[in-house]
Amino acid sequence: MDGQTEPTEPRRRRAGGRRGHADRAGTAVIDQMPFRQPRNPDRPTEPLDADGVQAIHKGAMRILSEIGIEFLNPTAVEHMRRAGCRVDGTNVRMDEDFVMEMMGKAPSEFTITPRNPDKRLTIGGNWMAFGNVSSPPNYWDLKTGKVSGTWDRYVEFLKLTQYFNCIHFAGGYPVEAIDIHASVRHLDCLEAKLNLTDKVVHAYSLGRERVEDVIEMTRIAGGLTHEAFDATPRMYTNINSVSPLKHDFPMLEGAMILAKRRQPIIITPFTLAGAMAPVTMAGAVTLSMAESLAAACLLQYIAPGVPIALGTFTSNVDMKSGAPAFGTPEYIRATQMTGQMCRFYGVPMRASGVCAANVPDGQAMWETTASLWSAVQSGTNVIYHAAGWLEGGLIASPEKFVMDCEVLQQMQRYFDPSIWATTEDDIAVEAIREVGPNGHYFGCQHTQDRYQTAFYQPFLSDWRNYEAWDIAGATWTAERAHDMSRRIIAGFEAPPMDIAIREELAAFVRRRKEEGGAPTDF
Repeated sequence: MDGQTEPTEPRRRRAGGRRGHADRAGTAVIDQMPFRQPRNPDRPTEPLDADGVQAIHKGAMRILSEIGIEFLNPTAVEHMRRAGCRVDGTNVRMDEDFVMEMMGKAPSEFTITPRNPDKRLTIGGNWMAFGNVSSPPNYWDLKTGKVSGTWDRYVEFLKLTQYFNCIHFAGGYPVEAIDIHASVRHLDCLEAKLNLTDKVVHAYSLGRERVEDVIEMTRIAGGLTHEAFDATPRMYTNINSVSPLKHDFPMLEGAMILAKRRQPIIITPFTLAGAMAPVTMAGAVTLSMAESLAAACLLQYIAPGVPIALGTFTSNVDMKSGAPAFGTPEYIRATQMTGQMCRFYGVPMRASGVCAANVPDGQAMWETTASLWSAVQSGTNVIYHAAGWLEGGLIASPEKFVMDCEVLQQMQRYFDPSIWATTEDDIAVEAIREVGPNGHYFGCQHTQDRYQTAFYQPFLSDWRNYEAWDIAGATWTAERAHDMSRRIIAGFEAPPMDIAIREELAAFVRRRKEEGGAPTDF
């Protein structure tokens, strides 16, 4: 890549086929797997039969044709009018033939190449990519409790995002830096993200100025010409509908700008059954598909073939309090159902690793693990909030981030085909003959040749018995995660960037701040 200084520091091979990430003292804080994008070898779980898929599709088509979607952006409305849709003020209705024609233009698979091409991601097929927590306004750790997000805490999460190899992209702001004014926050936050990470980055689709600034900053950081940037995806955005049945002005504006620059857009309705969507999961999924398809059709009409993905944030609410619930049986099934619909329309899918728990406790981990495995089961390609999410997205926690990364590494080990290999060596009849009925396998040559790489080795879990754990200090999981996060942050080294590029990026940020940044009202 033009002007890019590539990482050259060698990394020592570790037991179990894993690599450590060295801190400044030259020692590994943890022993982790190398960066690689996993592929999911399993067949998706499909709760819907063919009639069920058709029922949701026909329901979505009826919503789009008979009820319509509110497009709160005059430019988007005018595009849809020219496309032949029926327009009444902000209400846009479209027929099935138009929807299917537009969806037929969307690619089933695409790549996104960040400033470090070794971190390129493929989106689609059976590829999976996991991202950090994004957008909580609050922060929690064992020392501070729940406090507001700040610039320093934002930077801490960027370091964790870059450090952990099981995190493949730097989505959103892992915690909001609310001590930075909203008019220039995107400039400071993206400059830090592009300096401290070399992974795929995201732009909040909040109006023209913010999106165009992030486009230009990503282009500069990659050392790219405008033509090279536009030639292939380099970044992405996610837009949310305003359920029920609306797409707002700034998100549509940002999405249309990115579409014309050929950058991917993920469309994710936030349909909570019983609140912003019907109480039945089939009804909630149907509404979600209608909302996402409407935006997808707009983007395919103005930029045929632009990469898109359809997202799901369909879950249920606690009918006692109205609070959102995540990782529930209903959430799992809704995610699986959405996976079937994304395959029906032939586009990649986004889901999330989420929970409703307020601290990194047992509830947090069982809810998050359930939501992560539902992404695996559904054939999801992009998983938002895979590490660090608490309180329904209102808190980001470094302890939870580390704990989630242990789960993500286990998942990626689960995808390794060596586990279920059935070669003659793996069937191990000769080893069984050697040990016989009275021996053990610890000392046999078959075990000696494989013991270092045979099984997953955790970096956070403690497998000692109670007495050994107690003698060692009896530290609970969140305590170990806290200590680990502090050591990772203290020993962090940013990935290399050409000094001329770094200076050009800083100069752009200074100029845009002098110009006033971006408006804060829409």
